[in-house]
Amino acid sequence: MTKRLFIQLWRRPSSLIAGIVQPFMWLILFGALFHNAPEGIFENNINYAKFLSPGIIIFTAFSGSLNAGLPIMFDREFGFLNRLLVAPLSSRYSIVASSTLYIISLSLIQTGVIIIASSILGAGIPNIFDLVAIILVILLTVCGVTGLSLGLAFALPGHIELIAVIFVTNLPLLFASTALAPLSFMAKWLQIIASLNPLTYAIEFIRYIYLYGNLSMNSIIFRNPFIEINGVETLLLLLGFDLLVLFSIQPLLRRRFN
Repeated sequence: MTKRLFIQLWRRPSSLIAGIVQPFMWLILFGALFHNAPEGIFENNINYAKFLSPGIIIFTAFSGSLNAGLPIMFDREFGFLNRLLVAPLSSRYSIVASSTLYIISLSLIQTGVIIIASSILGAGIPNIFDLVAIILVILLTVCGVTGLSLGLAFALPGHIELIAVIFVTNLPLLFASTALAPLSFMAKWLQIIASLNPLTYAIEFIRYIYLYGNLSMNSIIFRNPFIEINGVETLLLLLGFDLLVLFSIQPLLRRRFN
């Protein structure tokens, strides 16, 4: 099942190329946008590429994961999903697992490109331990958002509705997070929304690595208007988000697969 998705990618590589070029353009354009920003506008006088890179990493993975339901939706509309459901699969949940593995693979490729591009722009390259921590956060983010997208693919009537949800969701979640600007720059009401956005915590975890290096799981990663969150609590929040999505889509998957 996973191989089938990669064969489709090989035959139509434009989605992968776009997924690599887009974050690179974001780094270049937003870096140029804040090139002449006053000194000290960001914490510790860091350059904007170092601040922006974690946001681009997470939102590239998020955007790819949000599109994970489209292949399933097209399989539904063309009747191929019905063939899969009557095929001698070891488990029908492999349909979901294959999409998740595919999106994880693409996200890691895109992350590698972003890390290299951002290092050229002055953000530096994290060490091996920090790279493992970044990959872990990406996996937690991708699994939750992919599960949500696949749930929508089974719940919505067609690909037009799914694409509409993707368009409506993508940019608002980008601006309602700390991807492009720190929490202190936002209006109070937007600070509260960003503090409830799971993507903010994934971004801040990776941003801590970029800003300080030598990650300590007990260090304070993020201070929101309510509480302070350390590294362990950040990972638990992301894991809780994944479990919430998994339990939410379970009844829908059982109804479709049985």
